[in-house]
Amino acid sequence: MGCTHDCGSCSSSCTSKNNKNFKLECNKNSKIKKVIGVVSGKGGVGKSTVTSLLAVSKNRKGYKTAILDADITGPSIPKAFGIDHKAAATEDELLPVCSPTGIKIMSVNLLLEDETDPVVWRGPVISSTVRQFWTDVRWGEIDYMFVDMPPGTGDVALTVFQSLPIDGIIVVTSPQELVAMIVEKAVKMADMMNVPILGVVENMSYFQCPECGKRHNIFGNSRVDEIAEKFKTKVLAKLPIDTNISASQDNGAIENIDKDYFV
Repeated sequence: MGCTHDCGSCSSSCTSKNNKNFKLECNKNSKIKKVIGVVSGKGGVGKSTVTSLLAVSKNRKGYKTAILDADITGPSIPKAFGIDHKAAATEDELLPVCSPTGIKIMSVNLLLEDETDPVVWRGPVISSTVRQFWTDVRWGEIDYMFVDMPPGTGDVALTVFQSLPIDGIIVVTSPQELVAMIVEKAVKMADMMNVPILGVVENMSYFQCPECGKRHNIFGNSRVDEIAEKFKTKVLAKLPIDTNISASQDNGAIENIDKDYFV
């Protein structure tokens, strides 16, 4: 009822859509083995932090790692890695910027004249930009690409799920009761798009007092184990409220964090 036959902008699951394949070929000079989306049901839970830490973890293990920053209107990845110069380009390709330890990054902030300029674009333009980051960027050989997606289940999430060969998603949550309900929306969208859920990360899970060592549940008791069990997936990490993490991001030194939370 009311179908426009424009499957590219529709999240419904139907026979017509399932018979179509919207997956795009990546840039001809790129070979990307695994593409992992990092999602959250709402903003402010630390999705970009988790994306950055995941990329740093894999890079330290010797994998060739990249981040595609699909959060077009709220890009923060370049700042976390201390990147303040712009991306270069050839006549028909964009070139990602490498972090100090070799993580390849593409973000709209690497293309704007001033990184503080607001991105006031409509949905189709934003979705087109995400697709171009996949098709027009010369990523080279990549073992793991992490896609930092905007919160929610809007146009960009739909574009990523339909256009990129996503191998799975990692869901970022926090202990608040409300977040658990919103997470379910993101998980159900992934299920509709037949995208596997690789695991759940709970950010701001607890605060550990540096003096007495006692853990305090600042945002309430953790529910991540319950969420993971409900969706038959696993808990990848419970990240603490740690001023070292936030300070490292603010100072562009996320790669200098000495602890690996994803062992």
